Amino acid sequence: MPNAIPFRNRSHEVSRIEAFSDVVFGFAISLLVVSLEAPKTYAQMMEMLRGFLPFAICFWIFIDIWFEHHHFYKRYGLQDSVTMALNTFLLFVILFYVYPLKYMFTLFTQEILGHPSDLPASAAPFLYTVYGLGVASVFWLLAAMYGHAWQQRNELQLNAVEEIDTLERVYDNFFMGLFGVVSIILAQTRWHNAAGLIYFLVCIPKTLVPWTMGVKRSRREAEMLAA
Repeated sequence: MPNAIPFRNRSHEVSRIEAFSDVVFGFAISLLVVSLEAPKTYAQMMEMLRGFLPFAICFWIFIDIWFEHHHFYKRYGLQDSVTMALNTFLLFVILFYVYPLKYMFTLFTQEILGHPSDLPASAAPFLYTVYGLGVASVFWLLAAMYGHAWQQRNELQLNAVEEIDTLERVYDNFFMGLFGVVSIILAQTRWHNAAGLIYFLVCIPKTLVPWTMGVKRSRREAEMLAA
């Protein structure tokens, strides 16, 4: 159901930093498939098909991050030095974590499909740590970008519902990054097997944050429309 008072876009043209970011996102997605060669045998064909599921998962993760990034620049149009610095770090992390992300989901899908892996048990804590650092970095950088936009709310002339929408994105990305930190902590303990399972609990903040902020937004919308 569309909002009665939509979020106003403050950017109507693609800036240089957005264009550059789009190129980086496209390059990151291309790296997911650059290692896939045209199969020459039946065995190679089956191996390529087994790589489709982890590629699909990673693809949609990057697309989700790209949509978040796209909406940020359309809504706020910020081009200041703080935003550019945070965006630069975000792009760096995304490019660096392309292969670790694909490797983690390759192992995940192999386990689901019952295919054995040659991963030693001692490597699991390290891999969960690397993955957790990537999750925390990406989503906390996004949270910082939205947090900076909220700090600039007077300059951006955000209305009441736009402020609520901005805070919702701050909270949503913060809790997503927090799961990466929790996973890292669990990976260093005797409960390291739960370091991966903890991500299934992401559905809790993904449900509570939009619901809580949605209720506040609806009330504020009603007040603004009544006025």
